[in-house]
Amino acid sequence: MGKIIAIANQKGGVGKTTTTINLAASLAALEFKTLIVDADPQANSTSGLGFNPKEIENSIYECMVDGVLARDIIIKSEIDYLDLLPSHIDLVGAEVEMINLKSREEKMREVLKDIKTEYDFIIIDCSPSLGLITINSLTAADSVIIPVQCEYFALEGLGKLLNTIKIIQSRLNTNLEIEGILLTMYDLRVRLSNQVVDEVNSHFQQMVFNTIIPRNIRLSESPSFGIPAIAHDADSKGAISYLNLAREILVKNGLTEQT
Repeated sequence: MGKIIAIANQKGGVGKTTTTINLAASLAALEFKTLIVDADPQANSTSGLGFNPKEIENSIYECMVDGVLARDIIIKSEIDYLDLLPSHIDLVGAEVEMINLKSREEKMREVLKDIKTEYDFIIIDCSPSLGLITINSLTAADSVIIPVQCEYFALEGLGKLLNTIKIIQSRLNTNLEIEGILLTMYDLRVRLSNQVVDEVNSHFQQMVFNTIIPRNIRLSESPSFGIPAIAHDADSKGAISYLNLAREILVKNGLTEQT
């Protein structure tokens, strides 16, 4: 099948990398072959899976700029069915180097084209910007998940992102769909969290996932151990929530029946 899903929001700190790692790990736990593409120069998905970005010789950067084949640099994680196409700090320079390249917005699509059929899902962790790398990610993707934190100013910038998606749909990737808006960092005890949930649901209705990701200490801890939450504590609320999200996506894509 090889569905490519970008995790995007130009705001930082909304749970993009947490969602990338834990959604991918949950899909892998359900035995769907999954690849994480770390398209963020901060390389948090790379380190969050236990790899040191400073020791990465070839990354998504070399694939996009130098034509290195993705299949030659994919790393197997310690989780069955889960692989990584890593990032490192050089990705910061890719936007400048690509500026004069022909079809510069389609470099990521070219990189993933040859390996797409080898995976059930490819999850792209986008950088917190609407720069050329994020545009590349959205051009390569079949759909996009937008994490929105349940905090003040949650909807700030969302209009700009949705506008960027519309432009990409009209000019670069007519098949791009919004997989869904994902509410993250939800705290049941905080009134504001509930207000944000209500506001997002009233604005976007069917676009919002039923699954809501709570604030959870295990989700916060697991990157420091270099493992997803499901490997750190499978019974934690965070791990269970991402497993539920994975199942919701599988149902939505007709890959499993609703239970």
